[in-house]
Amino acid sequence: MADLKYFKPEVTVKATIELDEGDLAALDALAGYGTDAFLKVFYERLGEAYLKPHEKSLRKIFSEIRRVAPVAIKKAEEARAQLKKASDELAGRAALA
Repeated sequence: MADLKYFKPEVTVKATIELDEGDLAALDALAGYGTDAFLKVFYERLGEAYLKPHEKSLRKIFSEIRRVAPVAIKKAEEARAQLKKASDELAGRAALA
């Protein structure tokens, strides 16, 4: 029979959340306060009982949001500007025709 004293079961959960630009901007604004500042106010106003056990994960999430969100938002703005430029050029050509 197998020796199970070294057996360590593990469950891994991963979830994918799809966010639109407005959702991402809202998260960026929330994380933009800084994790420590956010937690200070949260704990002062709402207490530590609920969020304290998840603080490490919240710090990880806020860090990832601050890393990813500004880049994604900037790329969306750049794409929008390029589309507008191309649209304006097409409209100008159509007016000349």
